[in-house]
Amino acid sequence: MLLSHLLRHLVRRGTLRLYDARGVLHTFSGDPGPSITVRLHDSALERALFLNPRLRLGEAFMDGTFTVEDATIYDFLDFIADNMNRAPPSALTPLYQGFGRAFRVFQQYNPLSRSRKNVAHHYDLDGRLYSLFLDADRQYSCAYFESPDQSLDDAQLDKKRHLAAKLLLGRERDRGKDDGARVLDIGCGWGGLGLYLAEVAGAEVTGVTLSQEQYAIANERAAEKGLAERAKFRLQDYRDLDGHFDRIVSVGMFEHVGVNHYDTFFRKSAQLLDRDGVMVLHSIGRSEGPNITNPWIAKYIFPGGYIPSMSEVLPAVEKSGLLVTDIEILRLHYAETLKHWRERFLAHREEVERIYDQRFVRMWEFYLAASEMSFREQNLMVFQLQMTKRQGVVPMTRDYIGREERRLQGAEGKSHPPLRLAGE
Repeated sequence: MLLSHLLRHLVRRGTLRLYDARGVLHTFSGDPGPSITVRLHDSALERALFLNPRLRLGEAFMDGTFTVEDATIYDFLDFIADNMNRAPPSALTPLYQGFGRAFRVFQQYNPLSRSRKNVAHHYDLDGRLYSLFLDADRQYSCAYFESPDQSLDDAQLDKKRHLAAKLLLGRERDRGKDDGARVLDIGCGWGGLGLYLAEVAGAEVTGVTLSQEQYAIANERAAEKGLAERAKFRLQDYRDLDGHFDRIVSVGMFEHVGVNHYDTFFRKSAQLLDRDGVMVLHSIGRSEGPNITNPWIAKYIFPGGYIPSMSEVLPAVEKSGLLVTDIEILRLHYAETLKHWRERFLAHREEVERIYDQRFVRMWEFYLAASEMSFREQNLMVFQLQMTKRQGVVPMTRDYIGREERRLQGAEGKSHPPLRLAGE
């Protein structure tokens, strides 16, 4: 009865048909719209879903005690997201959020030892998994779609070019630096961006990661490309770095820093950045202010992770000595990226099941579907924050970004073979 009360409050458009664990059908309808049928296979799930839906729904789908009968989990989450946008807030909403915020300081306490463990949980999975759904360069962050029908590989290449343009690496060449700009890549992943900056832009790249798998693969790729002298990747925390860099870039790593450590992150970045340097931070963000990490995501996908709002990030930047010179918001680009990943993952679900098991497949299907829905229907976006240490380091207008992209695109033809889809 508690779950029925919650669903009657929620469903404002379409029809949700729910079979409970006893086989009894419950129907919840609103204005004309799509219909979807789900089934609960455990009577205890009714109470659990009412008390903690954000955690228990994902767990039930993983365990097979919640199934969607006539559609996919993506369709169900789309239905729920649409109705959540139409329904007034539930009386339980402040309770869910308040309870989570009370423990946020502990969940996002990420000293070095805990950071290593959190990174390993997600990024040190079997390498075959990522090759099945990422692009050929293993870019595991938001792509940059210049047109809706663009391929994933091309959109990821555009993302690297867009970031490189904002770093103004051509300016270092114009200043007579024959050995290229010294670039630090914080959270370098499998090395794709760092290798692009070394190969196309002629930079001297140092990449750092806490993932054993990423560290090994990034250096292997650098050696294969003959770039081992220009692109070096370390198994190291950014907090332990010394020296100075002309450019700093960080893509998809800031979500793992934790709100308690933002001051440390930006102070350390300012310390490492040269006086005439440029830094670009690419991160998922929230458009509606501070919140909490979804408990299912925190438990099963990204422990210690948190998606920040701009109101949480900018005060830390201001205290660090860095100046914000450009902010760009990418809205639906990650929704499209996740759509490509989800479709590729599901096309290879039998292979993933052979590597892991059915429960793992359902866990990742839920993760990719829920993440896409968060960008498509809710308040998530991606921000690119450009920073310097003084005025006048970057041009006064944004025209230079397009000019730099065209310059880099010309250089790509000289250094890059055509991208191939994973598995080809």
